[in-house]
Amino acid sequence: MTETTTVPEQVNGIAVPAPPTVPLTKPEPAAEAPAPAAVDADQEQQAQPVDNPALPAPGVTEEKRRPIIPEWLRTDAWATTRHAASRAWYATAYHGVRLPAYSVQLSAMAPRGAARFLTSTGRWVWDREAAPLRAAAVRAEDAAEYLTLARLRAQRVRLRALVTLVAAVFGVGLAASLYVMAPGWLYAMASVSVLALGWAGQSEDAPVVGPAVLRTEVQKLTSHIVLRGLDAIGNTKISAAIKKGGDMNGLRFTAPITRDGPGYRADLDLPYGVTPDDVMEARKPLASGLRRKVGCVWPSPDPDEHEGRLVLWVGDRPMNETTKPAWPLLREGQVDLFRPVVLGNDQRMRDMTVTLMFAAIVIGSIPRMGKTFLLRLLLLIAALDPRATLYAFDFKGTGDLGALEDVCHRYRAGEEDEDLEYVVAALRELKDELRRRAKVVKSLPRSRCPESKVTPALASDKSLGLHPIVVGFDECQVPFEHETYGAELESICTDITKRGPALGIVGIFATQRPDAKSLPPGISANAVLRFCLKVMGHTANDMVLGTGAYKAGIRATMFSRSDLGICWMAGEGDDPRIVASAFVDAPAAEKVVARARRLREEYGNVTGHALGQGPDATAGTDVLADVLAVLAPDEERVWCERLAARLAELRPETYGGWKGEQVTAALKPWGIKSGQVWGTDDEGQGANRRGITRADVTAAVTRRNADRAAG
Repeated sequence: MTETTTVPEQVNGIAVPAPPTVPLTKPEPAAEAPAPAAVDADQEQQAQPVDNPALPAPGVTEEKRRPIIPEWLRTDAWATTRHAASRAWYATAYHGVRLPAYSVQLSAMAPRGAARFLTSTGRWVWDREAAPLRAAAVRAEDAAEYLTLARLRAQRVRLRALVTLVAAVFGVGLAASLYVMAPGWLYAMASVSVLALGWAGQSEDAPVVGPAVLRTEVQKLTSHIVLRGLDAIGNTKISAAIKKGGDMNGLRFTAPITRDGPGYRADLDLPYGVTPDDVMEARKPLASGLRRKVGCVWPSPDPDEHEGRLVLWVGDRPMNETTKPAWPLLREGQVDLFRPVVLGNDQRMRDMTVTLMFAAIVIGSIPRMGKTFLLRLLLLIAALDPRATLYAFDFKGTGDLGALEDVCHRYRAGEEDEDLEYVVAALRELKDELRRRAKVVKSLPRSRCPESKVTPALASDKSLGLHPIVVGFDECQVPFEHETYGAELESICTDITKRGPALGIVGIFATQRPDAKSLPPGISANAVLRFCLKVMGHTANDMVLGTGAYKAGIRATMFSRSDLGICWMAGEGDDPRIVASAFVDAPAAEKVVARARRLREEYGNVTGHALGQGPDATAGTDVLADVLAVLAPDEERVWCERLAARLAELRPETYGGWKGEQVTAALKPWGIKSGQVWGTDDEGQGANRRGITRADVTAAVTRRNADRAAG
């Protein structure tokens, strides 16, 4: 029997055993065939194929339907129409203003235009354009060619002379007729003719009427330019794939390059082993290869695809130079902090939203990059929710948050000891309020509070006092590093960060030095929303955006110094996004605050600093114990104004200047409500005035002590 041999296949350089071959010679008779057991043993010893051609596909079929109407047409058609109309109107106004000057200049050039017209007409009538051909025939002594050209010239001259003569005769006749019948039309035609001759007499290098809009064309993005840019970043795998043609190494465009907003979008698969992070880190070389400014070039991964998919968006102009849409809330509108609110725009000028409730917020960047503007914008958003109470603390001391004073419950600008004492008193109030809210939420039935957190319905119920509270700290490293109050402030702010979101309290911490001391780990580790403008290193990047952000390619180090207000936003949605916050300067902020003040006055929520009142001086003191101390043992009811006078005698440094309203406000958080109480004044006259009962105070003390013991 003839023997056959098999040669292993080579697949990507790896030897793969080939399937057994069928012998071409006639097999031996059946009687001499080996026993079945021997055949089975031989087959077991033979190598089996690795790739089974009959192996079915996994059965997963994906199809993506491209939109019938392109995205750029749906989103940009109106913008394009407005832009064209705006250009047309501008050009009309531009030339309309200069029309008298144009008339004078063109009239002065009319003689030159007339001379040019007569010269060109004479050349046309006498067929001067064919003169070189006739001269060539003469030089060549080609009589037949010359006679042909001469006959052709004679025919042309006769026809053109006749046309010119008829035009001249009828033109003179028309002018005479207009002079008799409609001289106004004659003057109009003469004026137009003079201007037309002046137009013909212009110098080519200095035209009288120039363009109203000078256009600088941006080069259209093509696959060749994209590959040139990717090759310029110096990645060896990308460069090798481009030289070899790409497809064998995984580099390929997955969709046509299209217009996407004010720029182009290119989707492509990178070579095997290369991720979008490698491209994002090399924005400047990529921009150089694309011949664009670095602010135009924004590579990013595609969250809906595999880790090698790159989305390259290239803008017509840098992000910081592109005209942004106006902030929708700048002139009108009201906010519900439980719903998304427009914060700014992405690279493609699409609206980007943020939801402030149920989140603590961290903002970090180097100085002069727009950190305070972003903090003020977030506080303006909160101010437009009439239910919200605002605390704004500016430790830079420059008054950048001063526009918010008219809507702030507590406000302070400065870093002196008296400023810190004010802030400490305000945050002690807030700490007591946080504890009170926890008790209220705990006491509510599951039907009203199913998830043990503040809901929009609970926040709108004034009787519960669970309205949103937003606290903003600019340069938060200042209070945290204070020798006397730093530890206490850090403790309260950490508590606000951890427990506050569920209880309707939002803390916003902005710093230019995001290290462990300036931004305590208890805050940075529990912040949900994070905004990172330009920072200088990976440590600061991860302190703001979270551990591992830099390694994952979320790098605020790639921003340039001109990228003011542009940041990475993490925590809103599944993936971090680049956002340019809306620009609202101080005068515009004051107008927004004026509108917010009117909303609050209608709602009945103008308190504290907005009314000229400072923090509760009893913060950190036992108000209930002091009230019991000034109540006589046999007093069942007492007027609030009498309590105020007695408390002022007991602790003048704390209660000095108090009136009945302050007593009512101080006891309200403990569930003590004031009502009409009968009593007699100093002259013995009886009257009903607002007061409290001793039983309510003792019950509040009992509840408080029980809660503390349980805690």
